[in-house]
Amino acid sequence: MHGLMRFQEAMGHEVHAFSTQSVKNLPSKDARFFVKRFDLSKREDLVTQAQIATNYLWNLEAQKAFGAMLDELKPDVVHLHNIYHHLSTSILAEIRKRNIACVQTLHDYKLACPNYKMFTQGSACERCKGGNYQEAIKNKCLSQSMAPNILAAAEMVMTKTVQSYERTVSIFLCPSQFMKEKMIDWGEPAGKMRLARNPTDEIAEPAVRGGGYVLYIGRLSEEKGLVSFLEAACLFPSLPVKIAGRGPQEAELRAIVEKHGAKHIEFLGFVSPDELVAIRHRAEALVLPTIVYENCSGSILEAMASGLPCLVTRVGGNPELIEEGKEGFLVKPGDTEDWTRVLHRFMATPQEVRDAMGRAGRDKIQARHRWDQHAMHIVEAYRDAGAKG
Repeated sequence: MHGLMRFQEAMGHEVHAFSTQSVKNLPSKDARFFVKRFDLSKREDLVTQAQIATNYLWNLEAQKAFGAMLDELKPDVVHLHNIYHHLSTSILAEIRKRNIACVQTLHDYKLACPNYKMFTQGSACERCKGGNYQEAIKNKCLSQSMAPNILAAAEMVMTKTVQSYERTVSIFLCPSQFMKEKMIDWGEPAGKMRLARNPTDEIAEPAVRGGGYVLYIGRLSEEKGLVSFLEAACLFPSLPVKIAGRGPQEAELRAIVEKHGAKHIEFLGFVSPDELVAIRHRAEALVLPTIVYENCSGSILEAMASGLPCLVTRVGGNPELIEEGKEGFLVKPGDTEDWTRVLHRFMATPQEVRDAMGRAGRDKIQARHRWDQHAMHIVEAYRDAGAKG
């Protein structure tokens, strides 16, 4: 969102933001409109819990603040990103009331799925398809505590009953063809779904590689599929692995590595963006073993822009980025045996073939993932949605 705003401002557009208050926010000329944010991960007193639950369903503060902002700025178009849980669908009523053109970028599957990911209990999940949102409660899709699951299911029932998003948004921007087709399959209006692939920054100098290691960048959590990958990687002591990131599964993953005595696998913890650039620049390849419906992965795009081959699972939008044998190799999700096969194949891949994979990745970024292309797609969507500016 911030990247798009910067690019739009450089194009001469006047751009404003509406959000919650946070110490992590960048400075904003619109901060006076921002509303209170609750930390949903903290245990609160009963009064605060009641306020959180109310805001989850209908945030009156956000509705009033956003209405005031719209009246003052009189925008030509509203571009929604993730408004769930904090801002709530209350702000959609203000858009409809003023008949403002509206588009939304779908960064995840929340338009159809209560827990965003279509993933629960260790695998992809489509139990709620057809409006069966009670499945989110039965399977505790958001939390082991019952209340968040009940709230998420109730919010979905309320939203779908009155078609809050569908009546407000003229065009939904899907970063992958997979997401577009999945939304249509789940009953969302096909005519409103439009492909708008995620962009990434161009990198002038391709990675030199030569560090001898493969690199994972991301959260250490169940849906990232790291267990099956590490079980395979432990078998290849001559192929070092660097894991950049933190998350709730870190202790379990470290235990796997320790059990195998795999000293060639290194956990880097949190890595700053500048350090990450240097580490990626020396890597032999990026690995992304996700077992969830990946949308249009930023880590894959950045690796491709750097000229790295990518070893990724054949799931979600990943195969739209990486074609087998062209920009890298595809792996069966959650399959240790297939990861073993692919790692062995990569190690046997000649350097000139790896170079060609890197060049193919950079070519694909140039062809369809540049910021200028993305911005023009967005402007076209604004106009088609009825923006007058």
